Amino acid sequence: MEKINFKALDKTELVGLLYNENTKTQDVIIAVHGMTSNCFKRRDEIIAKKANENNIDYFCFNNRGSDLAKYIKKKENGKSITTLGGMSYENVKESHYDVIGAIKAMKKLGYKNIYLQGHSLGSTKVVYAYKKMREGNLEDLENIKGVILLSLVDIPSVLKFFLKDKSTDYIELAKTKIEEGKGMELMPRESFIHPICAKSFIQYAVENEEFDFINIQKDRSLVDLNNIEVPIFMRWGNVEELILQEASEHVKTIRRIIKNKKADINYIEGADHSYHGKEETLSNQIIEFIKGEKG
Repeated sequence: MEKINFKALDKTELVGLLYNENTKTQDVIIAVHGMTSNCFKRRDEIIAKKANENNIDYFCFNNRGSDLAKYIKKKENGKSITTLGGMSYENVKESHYDVIGAIKAMKKLGYKNIYLQGHSLGSTKVVYAYKKMREGNLEDLENIKGVILLSLVDIPSVLKFFLKDKSTDYIELAKTKIEEGKGMELMPRESFIHPICAKSFIQYAVENEEFDFINIQKDRSLVDLNNIEVPIFMRWGNVEELILQEASEHVKTIRRIIKNKKADINYIEGADHSYHGKEETLSNQIIEFIKGEKG
């Protein structure tokens, strides 16, 4: 395991862990974590071990949304600045800077075949980064050989379901705070699963074309997901998962909507949103997916 310091596209300073067995391989999985998370999870260790056994390296890193709140160093208008970061203050529209920065860092180390893996919000970030690469980073897009999406969440729909009739009130409160120049103030505790400022809350609570990738409640065509041309691996759990259908029905719906002919879409029996206790099963399926695509 090696600590890798690198910079996002906007020069934000980031750090990650590269798991390798000192073998010569051009294959690497880049793992993008979810809300408040980090690169020190047992799930990452187990997937990394299984990947290394199959001559695939594994890179997980702390993106600007790791942990609840922290200061991050970045450049703005050519000047180095320190600003609030962490999940509570994250601007998700900047997330592709981190993912593409990680891709470039791995390419500098000699990796040519990259598999992008996201979990929960990290899956949304992976899809968003892929979209941004299609729009202007084609040289990086050529290195992406597969996309692995774990527990992708339709955040606006799930949030609306849990907040019920209070959803509109919290959205209006967030908009008011932003209009008054108080966008970095925290929302009421009960408005979100974690502490979150008004600017960040509105990005998750309001449906929009950039981040609402999986609104199957409206039976959308999932344009950005269907623009992914490389093989796709998608998994959910069926215990305390953040989906609004039974896992079996959810998977059927996604299979019907996704047009990618190399899509492996399913759920893992007994797995929760974080795959606690099912890490081995998940890692085996991920590696079989990669090996199958490599031939």
